[in-house]
Amino acid sequence: MSNKSNLFQDLENLRSEVEGVEFWSARDLQKLFEYKEWRGFENIVKKAVIACKNSSENVENHFVSTHKMVEIGSNTHRELSDYALTRYACYLVAQNGDPNKEEIAFAQSYFATQTRKQELIEKRLEESERVRKREKLTVSEKLLSLLAFERGVDGSGFGRIRSKGDAALFGGNTTQQMKDKLGVPQNSPLADYLDTALIEGKTFATSITNINIKNKDLKGENAISDEHITNNDEIRQLLIRRGIYPEELPAAEDVKKVKRRLDSEKKKLTKKPKK
Repeated sequence: MSNKSNLFQDLENLRSEVEGVEFWSARDLQKLFEYKEWRGFENIVKKAVIACKNSSENVENHFVSTHKMVEIGSNTHRELSDYALTRYACYLVAQNGDPNKEEIAFAQSYFATQTRKQELIEKRLEESERVRKREKLTVSEKLLSLLAFERGVDGSGFGRIRSKGDAALFGGNTTQQMKDKLGVPQNSPLADYLDTALIEGKTFATSITNINIKNKDLKGENAISDEHITNNDEIRQLLIRRGIYPEELPAAEDVKKVKRRLDSEKKKLTKKPKK
């Protein structure tokens, strides 16, 4: 799997330009995105074409049917159908690809960023990743709440379970103490201001708690709380072994603000400019 620097350079190397218009070959992107079959990747291109139509853009300006000569051995070549894709078309293709692929996730940020500066592209990728991680934490915590309720824990009890988990992760600091330390607004969740690594750590600890509630058939606030404390403490010890003390990491930008900015960028990319 390529790292970010390699992916950036690969996309730059695949870039062509004619009369000031930059474009990429769909066949080249298929290989870079590690789609084995052209038919499957072409379906993604066709979905991107539909998205382009829905945005009232002229499809012919962004998706140009073309052909590509490939060598098939013994100095023999075969002509294959292809598409020349503008940056906007590539962005739509990436949006319709598998976001779990590192190459696709990076490409979404690469093509969304108008300036071809690697540090800006990587910053956007990191922001997108943080938003996704935060959404996963929300799902894990909702499941924990449901499992706890099914096993005799009310809303107040669930709040105490989650708070004790935070205290274990942050070296004895309560949720409120961490919010005060990081300057988190009173009505905002602490997790919205945490570094991506801490969000992922909280998600992992919560996921283990959810699994063990079912596997160990835990019931009641005390049993579930003890499990959650143990799992958060394990995550804390792992981070400390890597030189990271959770309570010492600075506050990150409000993840809701980051998401609004990313959503705004997406709307601008998919909306036809007013004339």
